[in-house]
Amino acid sequence: MRRAAVLALVVAGCTGTEQMTYEQALDPEQCASCHPDHVRQWSGSMHAFAADDPLFRAMNARGQRETNGELGDFCVQCHAPLALDQGLTTDGMNLADVPKHLRGVTCAYCHLTEAVEGEHNNPLRLSADAVMRGAFEAADGAAHESAVSPLHDRSNPESSRLCGACHDIVTPKGVHLEQTFAEWKGSLFAHDTPAELQTCGRCHMPGSDGVAADVPGVPLRRITDHKMVGVDVATIDWPEKEAQRAAIQDMLDPTVYARLCISRVPGGTQVDVDLENFAAGHAFPSGATIDRRVWVELRATLGAREIFSVGRIPEGVAVATATTGDIWKIYDVAYDAQDEVAHMFWDVERVEKGLLPVPTALVPTDPEYTDPHVVRSYRFDGVADRIEMNIHIRPVGLDVVDDLVASGDLDPAYRDQVPTFTLGAANVVWTVDDGETCVPD
Repeated sequence: MRRAAVLALVVAGCTGTEQMTYEQALDPEQCASCHPDHVRQWSGSMHAFAADDPLFRAMNARGQRETNGELGDFCVQCHAPLALDQGLTTDGMNLADVPKHLRGVTCAYCHLTEAVEGEHNNPLRLSADAVMRGAFEAADGAAHESAVSPLHDRSNPESSRLCGACHDIVTPKGVHLEQTFAEWKGSLFAHDTPAELQTCGRCHMPGSDGVAADVPGVPLRRITDHKMVGVDVATIDWPEKEAQRAAIQDMLDPTVYARLCISRVPGGTQVDVDLENFAAGHAFPSGATIDRRVWVELRATLGAREIFSVGRIPEGVAVATATTGDIWKIYDVAYDAQDEVAHMFWDVERVEKGLLPVPTALVPTDPEYTDPHVVRSYRFDGVADRIEMNIHIRPVGLDVVDDLVASGDLDPAYRDQVPTFTLGAANVVWTVDDGETCVPD
């Protein structure tokens, strides 16, 4: 725990006349006086929302109850790390009483990190000097001391450790449940070559030319977007909520390359659906993969008549319980000690993988190459003159939400706040004019 005696950060304010204490430096609103765009972007991020998310709080409350408190700080070590560091919570059950500026993953928590001492479950070590770390030193007269850190430079592979060590989770039972960092490390994007290297920050914090602080005399530099877009969404009225969802859609759209290959077979038609995780720097989906719900929708028509359909799941219907044929479901499924499907991570004994793999090399002749294409075939009687495919994703499955509602830990009103995204580039249409071929070719 950080002691009050460890510091008073006393530095010149943005105007050169104010002084900021260490306690003030922990408040993002203090950062906003000099970094308004960064704080606005962060305020709409899931990092800012992490400790306020009703689904997180419901799952943590249920976990504490069902494990008789043995879950301890497992959830808040990532969702409210600064509150935990400051001794304001031990298990997340009192987060409503923790000051808002100390909830979630804050500016100070990232920029005070001086070392990463492991590869999962948030092994970040915060500094005791209150120096704000970044990709470059702050300009003269800045409101805080600064230091250049490879952990905060998105062009440096080391920076992925700062993100990845929190986005890699091993449960108290030893199940490697979330493997985003491990997936990235095994990918071509972790290669230390300019043509292949893509750090977490390069994808999730894209750069642009601008000024890092909104004060006179600050030089033009390459600054980063702080929305840190993923796939999870705010489910309550939250700053930048619509902008957050729009940014998620933009990131998801090009992620999966999809192709339809059509051929005639005796008595009917065969459709081969070929998917490749094209743009994610990890598996697709990633993160809380036992909660994600990704599926393929395929529809064949002849004129106005539908002759084949799979994966057409209406809003409000849980994907896991849908029975519209052989739906291609792209997510992990967890099982408990009785080999029953488990939604709550503390019950998980094993995980059955079902993701699209991350690319490992650019060319098949590379010894590290593994084929990233995954193909599934469908057949139906007769012929169609139009076949359309889509890929949909829900950040969390409605079956998971329903489980939390049934246990009394979550208000059912949040169920309607779970969106369904459709990946733009994976919308593929074949028509009879294309003949027996693949589209796109």
